[in-house]
Amino acid sequence: MASHPPDGDAAIWTYLPDGPYTDAAHLRRMLEWASSADDARYFTVAALPGERPLGMAAYLRITPELGVIEIGHIWFGGALQRTTAATEAIYLMARHAFEDLGYRRLEWKCNALNAASRRAAERFGFTFEGVFRKHQVVKGRNRDTAWYAITDDEWPALRCGYKEWLAPGNFRADAGQIRTLGALIAAARREA
Repeated sequence: MASHPPDGDAAIWTYLPDGPYTDAAHLRRMLEWASSADDARYFTVAALPGERPLGMAAYLRITPELGVIEIGHIWFGGALQRTTAATEAIYLMARHAFEDLGYRRLEWKCNALNAASRRAAERFGFTFEGVFRKHQVVKGRNRDTAWYAITDDEWPALRCGYKEWLAPGNFRADAGQIRTLGALIAAARREA
């Protein structure tokens, strides 16, 4: 299982509000709960359609009357972390939120101590907005929450940066990127 040892890294669960799960039945109960949640929509993430799931992500705090939605509860197994597929998953969720669902604000929140999640938010084009101190209690500990967001007026430039980054011509034969997502997003923002 991509989320638990021996195939997965238990550190995935350090900053998440739940997990790790004791066994497959425990995980199944969480997934059954998630599939019926009114204020969240969970997605399985795989590198390609039909392949083994390697992670999950969700829309949270879905507030259509205010035009606000959040991407969260993200856990990507080691095989998915820092891959083109992981970036494409976030791009597809952002595109769907703005272009199909008509949201005006997409949020990303994480434990302020979670340096990897904070770097990811910035790499994906989210703007840091501040830290809510003692925002939650998670697993019995106070959590300061770092807030990030993309707004609908920022999305067109970000979309251009993502599309250029995801284009096959941006990757060498060894799958290495030619231009970074951050550089392409920065260039698209300057041109906007």
